[in-house]
Amino acid sequence: MKVSGFTIIRNALKYDFPVVESIRSILPLCDEVIVGVGNSEDGTLELIKSIESPKIKIIETTWDDSIRKGGLLLAKETNKVFDAVSKNSDWVIYIQADEVIHEGDIATIKDSMEKNKEDKKVEGLLFEYKHFYGSYTFLEDSRLWYRREIRIIRNNKHIRSYRDAQGFRIYDTLIPSDDELLNGGRKLRVKHSGASIYHYGWVKNPVIQQNKRSTFYKLWHEKDSVEKNLTASAEYDYSVVCALKKFEGTHPAVMLDRINKQNWNFNFDTNKKNLSPRESLVRFIETNTGWRPGEYKNYKLI
Repeated sequence: MKVSGFTIIRNALKYDFPVVESIRSILPLCDEVIVGVGNSEDGTLELIKSIESPKIKIIETTWDDSIRKGGLLLAKETNKVFDAVSKNSDWVIYIQADEVIHEGDIATIKDSMEKNKEDKKVEGLLFEYKHFYGSYTFLEDSRLWYRREIRIIRNNKHIRSYRDAQGFRIYDTLIPSDDELLNGGRKLRVKHSGASIYHYGWVKNPVIQQNKRSTFYKLWHEKDSVEKNLTASAEYDYSVVCALKKFEGTHPAVMLDRINKQNWNFNFDTNKKNLSPRESLVRFIETNTGWRPGEYKNYKLI
């Protein structure tokens, strides 16, 4: 079984992405890891080159900043790098630059890929999500956040990154139109990997988080919307959140040095819940039945 990994990154230092940790976390699973490094304003390329592994292959890309609809630019860049993985790989692991896999899940993931390798009905593998927020101590506890997503796919180029690169869909054509990437395709048939993704996208110094939010908002909205809705602020306000809970587990080992260097404070009363009536109802139903009404599922679990 041959496994490729891939990711995209741009301005990793400027926006403090844990991309080195992301890449290092999947290296034990992969025979190669393709890293698409976009045109950056900092030392991102040198940062990726500093990772000591012969498995890593870098391709330099230029992002088209004129694409400002639905995060489509991220999907296009993701597909560009997916197309660069070895043709003879069986599975492909996609990891975003703020996502990390725990070393405790490596054996489980390998086993899941092996078990499903010959079953071509299985087009991808699903992961649970742990969304950290504000600091490395708290997890999002709102049903408004996605709880599962596909992070391992078949090496089938009819599979394309969908919308803002959160997930994937499969298409009849090898080159879907922009509209198809945003609204078309078929959901992948998947099985659960048995593992989790540790998502650290909302754990940054508040100043850096605000700068990142301002920049990435422009990937989803046209200029007039940015000028109208993007409030200028020096720091991101982490206190504006529905609900959080304490993280009781262990972080991936590759994250420990970064965690020890946290240079801001954030605390939250987990008894405090700022839930809409609908969110409260959904929470009640899920707690009592296990069913989450209205949940977004960009996959078909088989």
